[in-house]
Amino acid sequence: MSFGYQVLGFGTVADAGSSPFLEATGGTITTDGNFKVHTFSSSGTFAVANTNESDYPVTYLIVAGGGGGGAGQEGSSLGAAGAGAGGMITGTLSPPSVASYSIVVGGGGTGDAEGNPNPARGDNGGTSSGFSLSTVGGGAGGTRYNLQPVEEGADGGSGGGAAGENRSGGSGTSGQGNNGGNSASGSPGWGSGGGGGKGASGATGSGNTPGAGGNGSASSITGSSVNYAGGGGSGGNNRVDAGSSGGSGGGGNGASDQAFGFNGSTNTGGGGGGGCNESRGGTGGGGNGGSGIVIVRYQFQA
Repeated sequence: MSFGYQVLGFGTVADAGSSPFLEATGGTITTDGNFKVHTFSSSGTFAVANTNESDYPVTYLIVAGGGGGGAGQEGSSLGAAGAGAGGMITGTLSPPSVASYSIVVGGGGTGDAEGNPNPARGDNGGTSSGFSLSTVGGGAGGTRYNLQPVEEGADGGSGGGAAGENRSGGSGTSGQGNNGGNSASGSPGWGSGGGGGKGASGATGSGNTPGAGGNGSASSITGSSVNYAGGGGSGGNNRVDAGSSGGSGGGGNGASDQAFGFNGSTNTGGGGGGGCNESRGGTGGGGNGGSGIVIVRYQFQA
């Protein structure tokens, strides 16, 4: 299977054995034809025992943790924004030298808690890294529920959506993700923005209607096509509009009617969905972001 990415130089290739193929341990190891795939669903070590040839490059996928969604506003029925997906990069590099390489898998950000009295929104996702490459955690979604809410979306791998009226979504990181959606302007301006995804920006809220999370991006590094890094959907409003959908690639859906936003899917880097409170005084916190993932692929036999 060809991946057609830019090859990055990795320094001296050690001659540590007679095999022309890379030999390594770490993560969960599977095979796809003549290729081995190391999947790191949590942090670990990629240990190279042998590498002889520069003709067999290593392909990688690095996805950071998704951000946490915002909490809705008690007593006013205003839904909160979805969070941005974790940054996602793919590519190839020359076979690494014989050594042990630290692999870091970022955790998902915690959704904004209901009743937080401080200026706050959810937490950004954690950074993922390996081979001197790293991705930025997803930006948290803007919140509506707090004595001092932070309504703008946070910057991140992909930016978090904005809550409030006529607020701006967070900025995504170039090459890793997209911006979060803005909140609605005009009257009524209750629709919060969706979190950005790797494949698309979060949708802007419109009137009462919350914006959906931006779609993620597919990778076939494991041998099967899997979507990663979808943005979180924003919460609905006053039982008029249901919460919006999270983006493909693990983005959590926004909540409807006095509920918590849905969590981003584990090991996708999906953003958490925004919460929805209700005019009767119910509460709804933001969903947590999905954890990231690191995957390494290389040819091990002819």
